[in-house]
Amino acid sequence: MAKPDKASLLVVDDDPDLLRLLAIRLKANGYGVTAVESGQRALASIAASRPDLVLTDLRMEGIDGMALFHEIQASYPGLPVIMLTAHGTIPDAVAAVKRGVFGYLTKPYDAEELLAQIARALKLHGGSPQSSGQAWRAEIVTRSSLMEDLLAKAQRVALGDASILIQGESGTGKELLASAIHRASPRASQPFVAINCGAIPETLLESELFGHTKGSFTGAIADQRGLFVAADKGTLFLDEIGDMPLALQVKLLRVIETREVRPIGATRSTPFDVRIISATHRDLAKEKERGTFREDLYYRLNVVTLKLPSLEERPEDIPLLAAHFLARLAPRYGREKAAFSPDALELLVKAKWPGNVRQLYNVVEQSIALCPTEIIPQAFVEQAIQVEMHEMTSFEDARRRFERDYLTRILKLTKGSVTQAAKLAKRNRTEFYKLLQRHGIEAAQFKPESKEL
Repeated sequence: MAKPDKASLLVVDDDPDLLRLLAIRLKANGYGVTAVESGQRALASIAASRPDLVLTDLRMEGIDGMALFHEIQASYPGLPVIMLTAHGTIPDAVAAVKRGVFGYLTKPYDAEELLAQIARALKLHGGSPQSSGQAWRAEIVTRSSLMEDLLAKAQRVALGDASILIQGESGTGKELLASAIHRASPRASQPFVAINCGAIPETLLESELFGHTKGSFTGAIADQRGLFVAADKGTLFLDEIGDMPLALQVKLLRVIETREVRPIGATRSTPFDVRIISATHRDLAKEKERGTFREDLYYRLNVVTLKLPSLEERPEDIPLLAAHFLARLAPRYGREKAAFSPDALELLVKAKWPGNVRQLYNVVEQSIALCPTEIIPQAFVEQAIQVEMHEMTSFEDARRRFERDYLTRILKLTKGSVTQAAKLAKRNRTEFYKLLQRHGIEAAQFKPESKEL
């Protein structure tokens, strides 16, 4: 009998002798084993009772190992698959790994290597998140060693109460990680409150964070508690903290230090107890050196740093994520069994993803929305990628582009006079200079006398 703490394995091979030998060896190591002789029977077995891992031969009659993997990937994203292959088909096995297969072994296989690879796959993906104590990270789909190391660190720091700074490019899933940390923390039963500091005007952001009293400013028709109070006993996630104006950074620092918040227009402060997680796509260390981010606030927020890798750094996750998104989106578009063709999947793996996971999600949704068939061919994926790359842009990129264009136009208008430009922009000179510095713009370039004759 299998040990209760061991996982269930599905072994697929059309060689009955090898199948029997594999089953005996794996059962001897405490695994629950189901052995079938074809891809068709494997799919029926998975539908009846999902295993924790599939070990399959690559070359089989009918549904071969690669076709079986694509079926599994489409219907059961996250279920790890290991391939057994003959020496002559090693290139095919390597290609399979690039498409998302967990790993491969050559025949005759080394028993210790087989057990080690199964153990590693199960450590990363085995069992349901709930059964293995991993419910906190159930929404994070990965088999990347970089991500697994990051998640292990995140789980450790979640148990404490230190402030966490999550760094990473736009679209890498910073809020998803912050939410997962909250679920892994002792505060999991309390509120998780998130706000994007770069998407809200300064005056409104102050009110959102700290609250206000009725009549404290035009439009304040009722008392409003701020997010610090709303997140009391829980976690407050400050997304894009690097975009917070300096004046508000001062007020935020004071609130963090005193653990009390006074709403706009109030005469009394309210104590609170929150764990702060902040995130940014900016290099805050450089922003600190430039003077655009307060040094004391930087050290308050940056007790523990977690760096999310870009999608380019975790290419093995692309097939897994694509299948996961497709399974989630398919019912919405009336396609319960949608799947990517092998060449479409290969294109996804080879594509550049400057928008990271968010961009991949958009491409998957565009592909299934436009494609009329169950199997999505390469042409529809290629079209979706081109649309995403040329027509779509993130809010942060659009904002940066607008700021740069605005600063350029106003400096042209004032012929490089920072004083006049700052007045027109309704900003003080210091703040205006910092904006110019952020975008690498020199006012002198716009002065008439600086042009060559």
